[in-house]
Amino acid sequence: GRPRQLSLSPHFILAYSLASAPEFDPYKVLGVSRHASQAEIKKVYKRLAREWHPDKNKSPGAEDMFIKITKSYEILSNEERRANYDRFGQMDENQNFARAPQGFRHYHDSFYFDESFFHFPRTSRDFTDSKHLFHYNQYINEVLPDSFKRPYLIKITSEWCFTCIHIEPVWKDTVQELEPLGVGIGVVDIGYERQLANHLGAHRTPSILGLINGKVTFFHYAVVREHLRQFVESLLPQKLVEKVTDNSYFEFLNSWHEENKPRVLMFDVASNIPLLYKLTAFAYKDYVRFGYVDMGLTETSKVVQRFNINTYAPTMLLFKENTDKPADVIQARGMKKQIIDEFVSNNRFLLVPRLVNQKLFDELCPVKQFHRRRKYCVLLVTGEGEQFVSVNEAFFDFASSNTKEVLRFAYVYQRQQQPLCDTLLKKEDTTPPQVRDIHVILLERRSATGRVLYRTVTGGWNGSDDDKHRLLEQLELLQRDPSYLTHDAMLPELNNEFASMFLIQWINTAYDYLAQFYFDLLYSNWREMMPILSLIFSALFILFGTVIIQAFRSCIEHPLLSTYILQQTNPKETILTSSRRSQTLHYSFLNVDKHSQWMDSLMESAPDARPSDCLDKEEEEEDSTSNKSDYTGHVLALNGHKKYFCLFRPVFTGEETECSRWSDEDAATAGPSKASRSRSSSRQKATTLEIHHKLDRLGLWMERLMEGTLPRHYVPAWPGLDTITPQK
Repeated sequence: GRPRQLSLSPHFILAYSLASAPEFDPYKVLGVSRHASQAEIKKVYKRLAREWHPDKNKSPGAEDMFIKITKSYEILSNEERRANYDRFGQMDENQNFARAPQGFRHYHDSFYFDESFFHFPRTSRDFTDSKHLFHYNQYINEVLPDSFKRPYLIKITSEWCFTCIHIEPVWKDTVQELEPLGVGIGVVDIGYERQLANHLGAHRTPSILGLINGKVTFFHYAVVREHLRQFVESLLPQKLVEKVTDNSYFEFLNSWHEENKPRVLMFDVASNIPLLYKLTAFAYKDYVRFGYVDMGLTETSKVVQRFNINTYAPTMLLFKENTDKPADVIQARGMKKQIIDEFVSNNRFLLVPRLVNQKLFDELCPVKQFHRRRKYCVLLVTGEGEQFVSVNEAFFDFASSNTKEVLRFAYVYQRQQQPLCDTLLKKEDTTPPQVRDIHVILLERRSATGRVLYRTVTGGWNGSDDDKHRLLEQLELLQRDPSYLTHDAMLPELNNEFASMFLIQWINTAYDYLAQFYFDLLYSNWREMMPILSLIFSALFILFGTVIIQAFRSCIEHPLLSTYILQQTNPKETILTSSRRSQTLHYSFLNVDKHSQWMDSLMESAPDARPSDCLDKEEEEEDSTSNKSDYTGHVLALNGHKKYFCLFRPVFTGEETECSRWSDEDAATAGPSKASRSRSSSRQKATTLEIHHKLDRLGLWMERLMEGTLPRHYVPAWPGLDTITPQK
């Protein structure tokens, strides 16, 4: 009677296990053909991912199906993995694609290897990592722009990262804590997304980094949940949420007019501002200004009592133009991100905001898309002075009592948005001049390029009851008949009235980058910092090397020269128009009447400055005549330290003298033979000739001066300037 025991061979058990495993086909999972393009695969994947995402699909098999969809997309979106699957068939994450020879196929097909039996410490991608995987195109097109609204915490990992196993529990707990608060979570597999890893600057695994405002920051501390939370909090701007007390709440609420933003006061019993509030303030920083009141302080008792706040639950008050009464209130013991986002998003505009830039205009008055979604913008064109206060308040009262979903009220300062106002008011020539500065315009945007249909409310606007009644009638007529807008125009882009704050923002951004660079220099590995350091030191070396070489070259080849030109009229104008400026030259001029004797002494000190035939003839002439040498138009280049000078003589027209046409330039080009054959005449005849274009050849002389090819006339000592020719 004992029952017989069935004995199965190990090969049979392994073969049965493999045969019973369901076959995984990514093409069938996604429902695409084997010849589908990458665009088709991506389109199907997005549709299926939205359909089977566990947060939206609550069916029991949704999570498993979502994992299959994600895994299928990982295979088919990567050309290498897709080719391996098409060639070798079914594949696991750890499959080796190399097959054995054909003769041993049956044996290997029946062999099942269970790596869990050997307890290999290999990472396996679970559902948390799968749904957070980043691809390069997804990061560039979606994640990077979204980082200006929320920070991202990104983990760099790989399939065979043994160290990653130790941080997995901490990472999962951190994701479960931070993701509901609004922090973006990402995972980059460095094995499959090498391009994205290089773009992020991640070269090792595991690595954790933060992304905010398009800037990447690496995490350098121990991987503990509290450290990761503090790291995310440190990414946010410092003055994102203002702490408000009894002494500052009134100023905080009444500053809405300067920033053109609603105010949100958050009441809670916590010394530190909760991270959820900071993330909300960062997401809506362009629309709303946030303040925080710690109800546990005695310095906040008055503001808590002023607005009758229940201290047993967190409360949020949103104020618009009326700072005495909040426009909206929420109070809950457990503040959820979804509730706060809906609360702030529905109140992100003032009741009557001022159009200060094009972005606000686009969101407040969107382009018409469907007939039932028409948005009419009621625009008040007004001014900034005190005389416009009553008129603006009357418009605000009218907007408060006529709030409708189809109407959006706004105003502009004509002086700040002059191009816009000129375009809208150019056809209103019948308006009297005394009310021309204040108008109410009804408009509807028809295209994103600026095309609008509009009409100006007749009679202007001064805030009277008749004006309100007239405006109400025309609004009702517009809602019944959209063709009431008769004018068509192309609006220019609005001026950014907050552009003056760009310099302050740039300084703050530069400070953040310098602080981050200092932090990375201390804590980053040298492999990450070497490209930046190499670039900086190379730039400094080139800069200082160029400066030093240039300075040394200037000292050797072109010592500091003082160039003097001798003229009788307009000497400075002649220098500026006739000579080329240089950093190695100082320009000045000498008066011929005062310094003719000094020039004579200089020429006597350097006999080689004149040709020998000119010297002989001038000595003969000096005995027979009393005429003085004419140095008008001569140019001297003096090197005071080395005691030499170069000489330029002007060019004369007509019957020029031989000596008057000769200069260092001729000596340098033609040699002494040509200088000795130059024509000569008496100095007395030269002074009677009409002189034109004296400095025509100065440019060529200056070029040879800088080249160092002109003859240098050395003197034993410079003549003193104590002897000056007396004035006649």
